[in-house]
Amino acid sequence: MAEIVSREVHLKHRPLGLPRESDFELVEVKLPEIGQGEMLIRNIYMSVDPYMRGRMIDRKSYVPPFQLNRPLEGGCVGQVIESRGSKFQVGDFVLGMLGWREHYVSDGTGLLKIDPGVAPIQAYLGTVGMPGLTAYFGLLEIGKPKKGETVFVSAAAGAVGSVVCQVAKLKGCHVIGSAGSDPKVSWLMEEAGIDAAFNYKAVEDITAEVGKYCKNGIDVYFENVGGKHLEAALEHMNTCGRIVLCGMISVYNATKPPAGPYNLFYAISKQLTLKGFIVSEHLDIQPQFHAEIGKWISEGKIKWEETISEGIESAPKAFIGLFKGQNLGKMLVRISPDPTL
Repeated sequence: MAEIVSREVHLKHRPLGLPRESDFELVEVKLPEIGQGEMLIRNIYMSVDPYMRGRMIDRKSYVPPFQLNRPLEGGCVGQVIESRGSKFQVGDFVLGMLGWREHYVSDGTGLLKIDPGVAPIQAYLGTVGMPGLTAYFGLLEIGKPKKGETVFVSAAAGAVGSVVCQVAKLKGCHVIGSAGSDPKVSWLMEEAGIDAAFNYKAVEDITAEVGKYCKNGIDVYFENVGGKHLEAALEHMNTCGRIVLCGMISVYNATKPPAGPYNLFYAISKQLTLKGFIVSEHLDIQPQFHAEIGKWISEGKIKWEETISEGIESAPKAFIGLFKGQNLGKMLVRISPDPTL
């Protein structure tokens, strides 16, 4: 095959506060010819996720930080366009973690073949992928909701939150969600079918607003935002309630340590369970998740939305848009035409 010139996005500067497009750089690279047992993959979709912000800070964490002047990484779905004896064939669709680039060479390590017959290929970066698994594990294994209980979900219209809401409804719960715009609230009510939702940006007192919709208190809070949302949930948690600590996007761009919840003492007096988790530590549940989510999708019980930007050059802007609430559902970048459409 002729020499491939690919484009990839590098981290040029470590952001201070909200990232800027100037913190990223679009770079052209020449890819080597593939060797025996290798393949060339053309990325079709890549994911941008809030957790990536933490990897832009040079600090010790559960995953290594991104390196300056090197391509970033993240979830991606691509198609094999050349193969020399690898375990994947030309035409196969694969899920990997080498996003933020148009093409890459691989020996297949860490790649998973996906079936476009189960769900659209980009859904493997959202509802059928890591965000969906995050929602499924966090809610069912940590939240342990029981039929009739009240579940409150922050960032409820996001990639994780929207799945949490719908799975909680399937488990017979009363579900309340917060979101950052009126269209997101409408989607949660009309499409996801939850019991109530509110636009937290349009209210003065989030604690009072939560109380209005959770008159019998909260049994499970799925935390994606932090800050005032966590304080509101703590105020209304029922005795022995469970708080699933998944994300705290409101503090990811903080330039100084934010104040902790003033009412954290409720964790003692209400005998609460607060537990955080990293979903990559729980991949053993993936077969169960795929079986159940696949069944729900085939039965039309799970719906999702996607916000898709076009072209690798749009990736930084799409990523920054996460922190401005510009996404409904999963935020994706389409890097090349989708042959399944």
